Amino acid sequence: MPTLIGNLIRGLPRIEEGDLLAPMIESCGDLQDGDVLCVASTIVAKSEGRSRNLDLYRPSQKAVAIAERLGKDPRFVQAVLDESEEVLITDPFLLVATRFGHICVNAGIDQSNVDRGEILLLPEDPERSAERLRAGLSSDCAVIITDTCGRPFRCGVAGLAIGWAGIAALRDWRGEVDLFGKVLEITLESIVDEIAGFANMMMGEGGDGNPAVILRGLSYPRSGGRLFMPVEKDVIRRRLLG
Repeated sequence: MPTLIGNLIRGLPRIEEGDLLAPMIESCGDLQDGDVLCVASTIVAKSEGRSRNLDLYRPSQKAVAIAERLGKDPRFVQAVLDESEEVLITDPFLLVATRFGHICVNAGIDQSNVDRGEILLLPEDPERSAERLRAGLSSDCAVIITDTCGRPFRCGVAGLAIGWAGIAALRDWRGEVDLFGKVLEITLESIVDEIAGFANMMMGEGGDGNPAVILRGLSYPRSGGRLFMPVEKDVIRRRLLG
């Protein structure tokens, strides 16, 4: 069985809009065919010019009402609404579905690691971002763009995948048999989330974090599976919306 090796990519400069991440990462890390490159969504967003000043936002009446209830800046709430396809709940926090299908608090908008008065939006289309980054690499690697997110019924955030390329989102175990010979009927393993969670533990958080990790020795399917739950099958989403 191959040994799993994880290496932080050190020495990346502060990322600015227009920076090409693929050559910058390759100049700082030893990528090989079959590796999985995990990259924090923050540096992808910064390279794509997704930083915004709060003064650009003109809050709607809806944003003002939500902001008053939550004790938030109305401009920030308007930014969340602008990035959302659907608002699921507005109390005790703002839970939304982003335009690319991810359900999270505040549309994943980040106010850390940016200047005061600035916010950082998630990449507009993280799967396309992952495909573009992978295409720029000289090695045949998989790419996962990671973010952290809270989970229902559990405390604390965990790393998960919001974009991926060159790797399947899910591993399908249906049709396989368990230790007692029973056929598995429903097991779909979210391998991109599992990998993202491990990578996030290596990356760390805050000012001392490293935004990119190389994982080597993983065996993974190259394509297949849909990570975001289809609306028509999402029981919890239907319940939230009444």
